[in-house]
Amino acid sequence: MTDLLIVRHGETDWNAELRFQGHADRPLNETGRAQARALADELSDVAADAIYSSDLIRARETAEILSERLGLPVTAWRELREIDVGDWEGLTREEIDARFPDGYLAWRSGEPGWSGGETYDELGARVLSALERIARSHPGGRVVVVGHGGTIRTIRAHLSGVTVAEHRRTLPGIANCEVFRIQAGDDGLLPVD
Repeated sequence: MTDLLIVRHGETDWNAELRFQGHADRPLNETGRAQARALADELSDVAADAIYSSDLIRARETAEILSERLGLPVTAWRELREIDVGDWEGLTREEIDARFPDGYLAWRSGEPGWSGGETYDELGARVLSALERIARSHPGGRVVVVGHGGTIRTIRAHLSGVTVAEHRRTLPGIANCEVFRIQAGDDGLLPVD
């Protein structure tokens, strides 16, 4: 079994403003950097074999702070990116509700409401495939994977046997720099905590 420590990136200004980020390449803010440093302290005793990250700056920057402490290089993969929220990128919920009321209602019911982005199924297919490839590259090892709220929600939904829409309605999100541990092996992905 490969142990995967799935980490959400640190806070950005758009997180603090409750803006949809999607593929927007927003850096960490000072709070996010402090969160990443605190996480690096927390994980300093972890014997990891590798660090993978989304290629978006907020995740890469979080991973690089962890990298300094763990002494491992960061491998950035596009497949670990946040969901593409299309025409909602950079907007708050209030702005979305005003501009795209039908899409907002669809999103509130658990479906993507944006245009020009990805579906939750497309997100799940690329993220789960990436995790399987990472696990195959490090059999029996421990890997830190830095991603996004949406990617982690997709993983958790898969492990719970529910759709992302159901997960969004019933389970809490994951905080910035929170760690979610899973294992990967011949039987697929398994929750640990």
